Amino acid sequence: MTVARRPRTDPGARHRPWPLCRRCCGLALDLGSVRTRAWISGRGAILDVPTVTFPGAGAHHPVQRGAIVDVPGTARMLDRLLGHRLPRLTRPLVVVTTPVLDGPVYRERARAAVRVLRPRAVLTVPSARAVALAAEADLTRPLLVVDIGAHLTEVVLLSDGAVFDARRTALGTVDLADADADTDTDTDAAAEIGEAVATMVASMLRQDRTFLTADALSRGALLAGGGALRPDLTRRLIDRLRAPLRVVPAPHTAAVRGAARILRAAHGHPSAGGTLPPGFGPLPR
Repeated sequence: MTVARRPRTDPGARHRPWPLCRRCCGLALDLGSVRTRAWISGRGAILDVPTVTFPGAGAHHPVQRGAIVDVPGTARMLDRLLGHRLPRLTRPLVVVTTPVLDGPVYRERARAAVRVLRPRAVLTVPSARAVALAAEADLTRPLLVVDIGAHLTEVVLLSDGAVFDARRTALGTVDLADADADTDTDTDAAAEIGEAVATMVASMLRQDRTFLTADALSRGALLAGGGALRPDLTRRLIDRLRAPLRVVPAPHTAAVRGAARILRAAHGHPSAGGTLPPGFGPLPR
């Protein structure tokens, strides 16, 4: 007598939990102007390295002020940093964080650069949403995210997890470092960034007819990026915004950790790289 095997009906059975799943791998990537951060499935650690390539005698920065200005240079950097770290004979599922206001141009350039890693699929996620996921924030309510990077500061309003409004300024922690190095300067970079954030939030409040911004601000903004590690800047933001401020744990790696969370959810989805499931799994450890 022949007994027919019952076919698998559980879509999630396609993939075993990382790192047990050997036929595929995943990569979460945050391409910053100064630092590139990556999380590789099964490694249990975040790679945090300078965003720099060496096309000739000197160093070259292929990402500047939140924009990919050199796609081939970015591709060479990714190949040098990650090519040998990915399992052989696999095509990774890649999740890349993107600045909110750069739109399709950044996404197109990021996908072109990541192509050097031979991905089977590339998903992009706004950095602000990735930060909110890393912080395990309540996305059913309006949320204000302030992300102070090296060269760029973004203020983003999320509603139901989607971007509702956003502002940005070309100021960041590099400007704070420059001010610190020059003790004779009259420019207070921390005050300038604090003022810029307050101005952006005020503009969002004026133009918002739904009161979502006011609701999010009253409950407190979420602060991420390297700037969140500066107590002087945090104090100025609290003074200028006149609202609570919650610093994300390990704020400088929040975006890549949020991308890793999306990556884990996508890995277990039947499409394994297509539509994400409605819920997200636990943060990677």
